[in-house]
Formats: sequence, structure tokens, C-alpha cells
Amino acid sequence: MSKFESRRTFLKKTGLSLSGLAFLSLAGCSQPASSASSVAASSQPAAEAEPVVTEPEIPAHPYPSCEFDLDRVEQLAYESFYQNGCCFAVTNAMLTELKEKVGFPYTAIPSEMFVNGKTGYGAGSLCGSLGGAAAIIGLMCTPEDASAITKELFNWYTSTNLPIYQPEITAETPTVAKSVNCNDSVTIFMDAAGIAEMSDPRRLARCGGVSADVAKKTAELLNVHFGYMEAPAESAEAAPAEETLADNEYIGEGEGFGGTIKVKVTMDGDKISKIEVLSHGETAGVSDPAFETIPDAIIAAQSTDVDAAAGATFSSSGIIEAVNDALSKVKG
Repeated sequence: MSKFESRRTFLKKTGLSLSGLAFLSLAGCSQPASSASSVAASSQPAAEAEPVVTEPEIPAHPYPSCEFDLDRVEQLAYESFYQNGCCFAVTNAMLTELKEKVGFPYTAIPSEMFVNGKTGYGAGSLCGSLGGAAAIIGLMCTPEDASAITKELFNWYTSTNLPIYQPEITAETPTVAKSVNCNDSVTIFMDAAGIAEMSDPRRLARCGGVSADVAKKTAELLNVHFGYMEAPAESAEAAPAEETLADNEYIGEGEGFGGTIKVKVTMDGDKISKIEVLSHGETAGVSDPAFETIPDAIIAAQSTDVDAAAGATFSSSGIIEAVNDALSKVKG
């Protein structure tokens, strides 16, 4: 295939015309578009001069919104998962709607740029479906709104039985992810379902379903944010069953860097005997020192007046806040 044919194929995919080549510098020329046009014009008769290229008007950030078709986004994400993984699935489903309903500049964003998140962003780190969702949210919202919506999405992810969307293979054991990290989410499900291989069709269907769930939830949050719909009531199907607590066990919540941190504190008389982190939205690697040291430090000191883990101040504070919340429920 020639370079021109490759460029034409790219432009066809993005929805741009060949006249936009000079502006996008896709023609492979090192000189500015205006210089290239001048050279071309000088080498031809005046009557055959190339038309003046009009620079397309790029919207300021945040980019325009549209009302997402939730059911369509859900189905597209599930189907797209089997093409290029979870991150691509979410972004391709949502960009498809944006390209059709808004057009440029979304038509210039290739979904393929998100394929690198198909096994999570990093070694066992952020779930790719959430990474793709965060990217779309960031395109459409101001930084402040994007942060708030992303936290709401992450909190939903770590407190909801997933998958919900199961068009082909039904997961007998939907599970709640302990964190937003790919490794935690997948491992918890595979252990509960007795699945040993990542290639197992049940695991693939589960992650395809989770991709669909994340895409639909993201579309819903954006629809609500932009006023296209009212916030729906929480689905009983998606909500996890309430954990049964012993008389000496207490649940507490605190706010970390990535959202809510939920812990269970077990008491032995008037002493703290165990602290278990039930869910969180913190980033793997960065937050690890906090989860590895703060619970043990609190138990050793029998106090939450402990030093934060180096480099994980927000996560440390969230754990301490959650433990304090749990301790406030201990009966005197």
C-alpha cells in the first residue's frame, strides 16, 4: 500500500477530508502547510493552483457532549472487548457514539490508541476498562468535574457485583473487586469461580461483561452530569450483599486519593486485633506501602496516631480515617 493510500485510509477512519492534510501535516512534508501550498502553486499555471486550505476549528477543552445510548454503548463495549481488550472496548463504544453524534474532533481520535491498556495499565495495575473510561471523561469534562466523576465510577466499581451484563455465558459467582486494579479484580473472580486459566471462556466473558458494565456506567454518569437524564435508583441486582459481621467486627470508611477506602476492624475486648481492607480505589504500586504498613502499625500502637507511609500520604490518611470511623462504632 502506498503512503498516499495509507493516509487516505486514516482520513477515512477519522472522518477528515483530504483537504485537511496540510493542516494535520499528514502528507509527510517537513515544511509548513502554507509553504507547501506556495511551492505547489508556483509550479503550476495560476488557473490550476490548489485551493486555499481552511484550518478546521478545534473546540476548546472540554470537548462537546452528547446523550449516550446506554444499551448501545453496553453492547458495543462487550463486542469490542473480543477485538482488542477491555480498555479499547470502553473507548471504542463511547467514541463510536461521539463520532456519530458530535463528529470532529472525536473523529480524529483512533480507538486503537487504547489497545495498550488491554491487560491493565501496568503490572497488575489499573483495570484497563477504567483507564479508558477515565480518558473519555477527561475529554468531555473540566479537570474538577472529571476528577469527581472518575472517583464516583471507581467507588461504584469497588462496591458492585460484576459482571452485570452477561449475554452469552452467565457467571455463577459475580464478585466485588477489592480495588480498581486489574490483578485484584480478575483474581478475586477467578478464585471464586474456580477458574485457573486466563484463556478460559468464562473469564473472557466475565471481563467482556465488566467492560460493558463500565462503559454503560460511565455513559450514565456523563448523561446525568450533562443533564440528559436523572440519576437512576441503585439497582438491587448490582448491589453487593451486606457483609455479615460478628459482634466484635466493625466497618469504617475513609477518603483516599482515589476514592473511598473501606475497612473491617476486629476487636478482641478493648484491643484492635485485626484490620482488613475491604475495598479501595488507590493506585497499585504507589499506595502499596500504606496498605502494607499502616494496619500493622495501628495494631502495634493500639492507636491510629501513627506516621503515614512515605510516598503514600493520602492512602495512609484514608486508612486511618476508615479505622477511626470503625472504632467510633465500637460499643463502650
